[in-house]
Amino acid sequence: MSDFDTWMGHALSEAAKAPYHDDVPVGAVVVGPDGTVLAARHNERELTGDPTAHAEVLALRDAAAALGTWRLDGCTLVVTLEPCPMCAGAALAARIAHVVFGAADAKAGACGSLYNLATDPRLHHEMRVSSGTRANEAAFALRHFFARRR
Repeated sequence: MSDFDTWMGHALSEAAKAPYHDDVPVGAVVVGPDGTVLAARHNERELTGDPTAHAEVLALRDAAAALGTWRLDGCTLVVTLEPCPMCAGAALAARIAHVVFGAADAKAGACGSLYNLATDPRLHHEMRVSSGTRANEAAFALRHFFARRR
C-alpha cells in the first residue's frame, strides 16, 4: 500500500464523520514533508453554518496552526473529492506542494476536471496533482450520502 493510499484512508475516515451532522462526506488531511499527518478534517458547513467550512479549508487552517505559519511549503493536501475553486485557491495561497484527490468532480473540480487552478502558470504558485487515489471508495461515500437524502 502506498503512502497516498494510507493518507487517503485517513481522509476517508474523516469523510465518514460528516453525515452525522448532515454534511457531505468529504474528508481532507494535510501531510507534512516528512510524511506526518498534521491535520485531518471533514466538511462542517451544515454543522457550523459557515459556507467556507469545507474539509480542505479546515485542514489547511489546522495545519498552519500546528506549524505556526501559513506557508505550508512541501506539504501535501489529500482529499476524498477534487477541490473546488475556493479550496484549490486556499491550497495555492498556503503554498501546498501536492494535491492528491480521490473522486473527480466534473461540476466543481478545480484541479483538472472543470478548471485547473493547480497548474495555471498565470498564478503565483503551482501544485502537483495526483488524482484517482481510492476514487471508488470516495465516490461510493458520496453516492450513498446523496441516495439516502432523496
